[in-house]
Amino acid sequence: MTWKEQKYFWNNVSNILLTLAQFLIDIFQKVFMKRILQLVFLLTFTISLQAQKDTINYIGTPPQQDIFRPATAINVTIYPVPVRENNFTIKSDKDISFIKITNIIGQDIFRVKYNNPQQIIRIMLDNPKRGMYIVTINFSDGTRVVKKIMVEESE
Repeated sequence: MTWKEQKYFWNNVSNILLTLAQFLIDIFQKVFMKRILQLVFLLTFTISLQAQKDTINYIGTPPQQDIFRPATAINVTIYPVPVRENNFTIKSDKDISFIKITNIIGQDIFRVKYNNPQQIIRIMLDNPKRGMYIVTINFSDGTRVVKKIMVEESE
């Protein structure tokens, strides 16, 4: 065999080996991916079955029913709705000891603590922008009510 024939032969052999190697890699990747997907499905299925478990075993006495007492109804009225003229009134049947007003992104725009709790309070805001605000009202007995108000620009 001449040098050119040997070179041609080994080039063909190397091409065949490269093609065979690529074929084996493709098969391995497909089988491996299939196994990975099966494993992921199995884990997801197992976790979802565990999450659907609907029985609870108590050791000792069951928890008391009054841990989360239903809140007593507190009558709180905010007017006018929507708020215009930069002021509004809060009226309640309990004594209000603290009021906080925050904008929708959580920035405090008004905060006041009353040493002498009151049931009717007039709030004057300093040039609020149009939008929704959250009013947090704390009462002298420790309860709290959160209300939403809408502020519109003055006409």
